[in-house]
Amino acid sequence: MSDIVKYEQQDAVAVITLNRPDRMNSFNTDLRAELADALARAGTDGTVRVVVLTGEGRCFSAGADLKAGIDRDVREILQTEYRPVFEAIADMPKPVIAAIPGSAAGIGLSIALQCDLLIMADNAFMLSPFTTISLLPDGGMNWLLVRQLGYRRAFQLSVESERIPADRCVELGLANRAVPAEDLRSAAIEWAGTLSQRAPLSLAATKKVMRFAANNDWGSSYDLEAQLQGQLLGSADNQEGIQAFFEKRAPKFKGK
Repeated sequence: MSDIVKYEQQDAVAVITLNRPDRMNSFNTDLRAELADALARAGTDGTVRVVVLTGEGRCFSAGADLKAGIDRDVREILQTEYRPVFEAIADMPKPVIAAIPGSAAGIGLSIALQCDLLIMADNAFMLSPFTTISLLPDGGMNWLLVRQLGYRRAFQLSVESERIPADRCVELGLANRAVPAEDLRSAAIEWAGTLSQRAPLSLAATKKVMRFAANNDWGSSYDLEAQLQGQLLGSADNQEGIQAFFEKRAPKFKGK
């Protein structure tokens, strides 16, 4: 792995940083591959409980590196290079927090929205600029925006290439929090650290069911809830949580 993706770990938190600041962290073949590898590493590392994904410099990502050009079928790139990134975030049994400095645009925005939680610098913004270059939103953005905003608002945001500031993103539910820019990294890591103290099996099951529920009916979601609840009830962490509740102390979860 080169230095275009930085991977650090602080206690149970993995911090993955897109590190092409001279190109506004725009995606080329190498960045796509290394980000997928970093996410896979975090997802399979038993010492990691929460992941923070952010960008170096003045933005999260400006999207695809247009200066690098596209010398292959874009369908192949989307399916074989970008898709593993999106699937790694969705399938990882751990929360992934996107921390957005400056801006998230294009497919960089798609990656940010794929994360489970999202925190922004107060001077940051989101942008879907595809129609300005005669393309359509990709990286699953159509699915993500329509489900988060509804069709009309998602369509307007995309076709008008509206720049959405951080406070408006929070208001619309596209982001969870906005914090002073200078505090973004520390706030994201602190939030991740707090979540890392919660029961890992519970976090994983909740993520699995909620992502399933986004694209399935009530009945099948109910069935999956019941199945996973049956697996959690009586686990070592479940017993520890109940005991800690009665003893009025903080639980110590081990992911078992």
